[in-house]
Amino acid sequence: METLHVETETKQYSVFIGHEIITDLSPFINELRPAVTSVLILSDKTVSSLYLDKVVEALQGLELPVHNFVVPGGDGEKSFSNYYNSLTFALEKGLDRNSLILALGGGMIGDLAGFVAGTYMRGIRFIQIPTTLLAHDSAVGGKTGINHPLGKNMVGVFHQPEAVFYSFDFLDSLPLTELRSGFAEVIKHALIQDEEFYHYLKEEISDLSDIQPGNLSYILKKGISIKAEVVSQDEKEKGLRAILNFGHTLGHAIESESGYGTISHGDAVAIGMRFALKLSEELGNTNLHYKEISNWLKQFNYPGVPSQLDAEQLLGAMKRDKKSTSGQVKMVLLEAIGQPYVKEVNDSILLDALQKFLMTDKEQ
Repeated sequence: METLHVETETKQYSVFIGHEIITDLSPFINELRPAVTSVLILSDKTVSSLYLDKVVEALQGLELPVHNFVVPGGDGEKSFSNYYNSLTFALEKGLDRNSLILALGGGMIGDLAGFVAGTYMRGIRFIQIPTTLLAHDSAVGGKTGINHPLGKNMVGVFHQPEAVFYSFDFLDSLPLTELRSGFAEVIKHALIQDEEFYHYLKEEISDLSDIQPGNLSYILKKGISIKAEVVSQDEKEKGLRAILNFGHTLGHAIESESGYGTISHGDAVAIGMRFALKLSEELGNTNLHYKEISNWLKQFNYPGVPSQLDAEQLLGAMKRDKKSTSGQVKMVLLEAIGQPYVKEVNDSILLDALQKFLMTDKEQ
């Protein structure tokens, strides 16, 4: 087992990475102070059918009430109704301020469970137990929340976990679509912070089957370390942390306009990164090897922009992005690989760039 440390203004905690580390969960919970009074495991139908029994078994030594609440799977379920139902279940089971929530699942569950924990009785503790590659990003940093029909992740709070238990054996069942979705966030971390890591990924990973246990540990550690470094400097996205949204401004717009769950988060972010790279080249008059990176991304079968979406529709959704101020879109762009910056881009430039990007995308 390896341990990474995350330090923010409000919290310090550890990310445990390795095989079968769920066995260390019960001793960790026993050491928490004030002592935990009860545990609620929040999961989705797919993950619970695979791993819930294993987690419950790992908690048997606690001699505490352990409850579990299961919601349907998919990003469309990061909703007001599931948030409300989770809170209702917690109240019915008598969770108090010393109770603990375990988020067992991917990014959707981590965000939902973290939001429940962050708002239940004005905030109780929770632990992230990721089961996807995508969650290497979402499980670290304390962003929690749910989607609104008018925008992704528009309702939520910053609420840091007590720990993250990243057990490799929970990734064994990942379908290729989920692996691809998670790998997009790995690429994002490389592009915004570490050119050497980007070259490593490009040289070593040309197909999703190239992600093996031997390099998975390195990939996860690098991605989490980059995220943790940024979060440690800007916990609540008042400045630097905005760079973690590279590819997300257009990506979130595609997700919301397509209907949550229609396109995966990582697939949408991959499109958004290609657009941000192209825009970076045009506005910065620099060569970021857009074609080379774009062709590499296409090797993993990341899709193009859904055909039913148009530039004006996407621009409208981008103007509702959380980084936007007074309706002005702020894009995370690159001066070079590993050198991001945030720039306010006016509507006419964005609309023209989107129209060209969509036209080119459809021709390929």
